[in-house]
Parts: sequence; C-alpha cells; structure tokens
Amino acid sequence: MSSSGYALFDTAIGRCGIAWGDRGITAVQLPEADENKTRARLIRRRPDAREASPPPEVRRTIDAIVALLRGERSDLSAAALDMERVEPFERGVYEIARTIGPGATLSYGEIAARLGDAALARDVGQALGRNPFPLIVPCHRVLAAGGKAGGFSANGGVTTKLRLLSIEGARTSDAPTLFDGDQAFGFAVKPKTRRGR
Repeated sequence: MSSSGYALFDTAIGRCGIAWGDRGITAVQLPEADENKTRARLIRRRPDAREASPPPEVRRTIDAIVALLRGERSDLSAAALDMERVEPFERGVYEIARTIGPGATLSYGEIAARLGDAALARDVGQALGRNPFPLIVPCHRVLAAGGKAGGFSANGGVTTKLRLLSIEGARTSDAPTLFDGDQAFGFAVKPKTRRGR
C-alpha cells in the first residue's frame, strides 16, 4: 500500500468509510447520520489521510464488507490491519475478536478468559469501544453476560449492533426488540428468513 488515504463506499446499512496507510488498513467508519459526518469522523481519526481511490487490497476488503452487510458469508480475516497505534492489550482483544465468524458470538468475559484473566471483562469492553476497525475486528459479535447486547460505540449504539448481528443471523437475548421502529440510519434491515419457515 502506498501513502495514507481514505475512501467512502456504499453498503446496505449506509455509506461507510475506510482509511489505509503503508502498513495496512488504519480505520473503518460505520455510517453516521449523513455522508459529511461519516467523512468528518473518519478524518478526525486519520487526519493524515487524503481521499483517494483504494489500492487493490483495500478494494478487496471494501468488497468483502459490502458483501457481509448484504447478509452474505464474507471473510475479512485476510485484511491487513495497521495496529501500530494500538496498545498491546487492545491488540490481544482485537486478535481474539477477529476469530469470531459471522453468526457467532463471544462474551466480554470469554475474551477476557482467553487473555488469561476473566476479571478483565470490563477492560475488554472498553478496548472494543475504542476499536478503530469495526467489522474487520467484529466488536459487534461480542456480547455481555447472558447473551445481552452490551454496548456499542457506533452511530445508533446498541440498535446498530443488533442490526449487524441480525444481518449475520446471530441471536442475542435482546433480539425480540430488534425492529421496534428505531432506525439508526434511516432504513430498516429485515431479518433473514430461514427456508422452510
């Protein structure tokens, strides 16, 4: 990859953003209330980036994100991430989160236990709240105890998290209230229907 750039792209949940540099992807931005806010938030996170056409490896990641948000099985594990600015504890959390496939979930406590100390569940949640790579580091697949959604720092908060999980076919104990008319991005995502139902 050459230089530091960013691009916005359309998905089923709205216009997302991605930034990259010489070492890999530096940020992913989920949709804000409008495109200008999405761009502004991405630039705040990566002020060195300039709008540009994505290089091929970033374009492949964009295509995989678009497919994932359309409800397709999509593997983002090959996306190269630049974690140079990421603290070691957060890096460990993100590496574990990246192993969670679409439709699956782990709890904050389970990730903490895999890091060697189940008492660090709150720290895991805080690390995921600072995740600069949502979807590639699928923080939406990490739940609170008892299958509750827990928090989510993107626009729309927990409603957005539940929508992402629904697109992927994952279940949470919060799922019955998923589509009560609160539309974080001004659109409704219909849950996948299973054949034979």
